[in-house]
Amino acid sequence: MASFATVDEYIAAQPPQTQDRLRELRSAVRGALPSASEVISYGMPTYKLPSGFVSFGAAKRHCALYGAALDAYPEELRTYDTAKGTLRFKLDEPIPEDLVRKLVQAKFPT
Repeated sequence: MASFATVDEYIAAQPPQTQDRLRELRSAVRGALPSASEVISYGMPTYKLPSGFVSFGAAKRHCALYGAALDAYPEELRTYDTAKGTLRFKLDEPIPEDLVRKLVQAKFPT
């Protein structure tokens, strides 16, 4: 497994289509958590706050958001692949940035 020092390096190491989806995820998470520290943790982009963290990552056929409040919007997640704190997105579809922001903000209410 490759080691990355920054989120920019992580994204740049992915295939072009995956990079697009990861940039969209990054934008949504950063928009939801502007005060979070952006780090690489366990090899993935991670956004840390004193009360917890969320991460995202790339796989061969999808990218995923980890640690968001998936139980907060079950109806909106019906059409997505989910499992134990993981929300997977197809690479050939744009990231639903509003949904990602809502899921992240539900975990870290202000």
